[in-house]
Amino acid sequence: MTFYEANQKKNRSASLMKETVMEIRPWEESDRPFLRTLYLHARREGWPWLDPSEWRLEDFDADTLGETILVAQEDGHRLGFASIAENDNFLHHLFVAPDAQGRGVGAALLEAVQARFTSTGALKCMEKNARALRFYARHGWVEEGHGDAPEGAYVLLHFRKP
Repeated sequence: MTFYEANQKKNRSASLMKETVMEIRPWEESDRPFLRTLYLHARREGWPWLDPSEWRLEDFDADTLGETILVAQEDGHRLGFASIAENDNFLHHLFVAPDAQGRGVGAALLEAVQARFTSTGALKCMEKNARALRFYARHGWVEEGHGDAPEGAYVLLHFRKP
């Protein structure tokens, strides 16, 4: 049984027993194994145009160092995370477990991130990540520019607080 199948089975069993409420909370050290695994596998599955041969579980630690990390959880089961460079109002990462996608987890994480912004928020999204670009557009993010990074061309998006 894969990581995602096991998590999906737990989530399905829990949802059959009772109604649950999703919460967005600050990360805890005990979240690290799940978040590392989600970060590695979600990139492998979601970014097929990149070479994942050098990606490791430990990438999560380096790629979120010094950032505020929020975790989406439902009935004790972790569903996804977002990491923010708060001083810059910059959303660096937002990942949702495959079995939790389409259930509002990404939207809940994004709303929690946007609520923390003190001014205009920003993020970079790879141009080839059409699904993510559509998601951010649906939630009020607008294209402000383009750039290049080692991973490929990206779109700079901004979110203006109402």
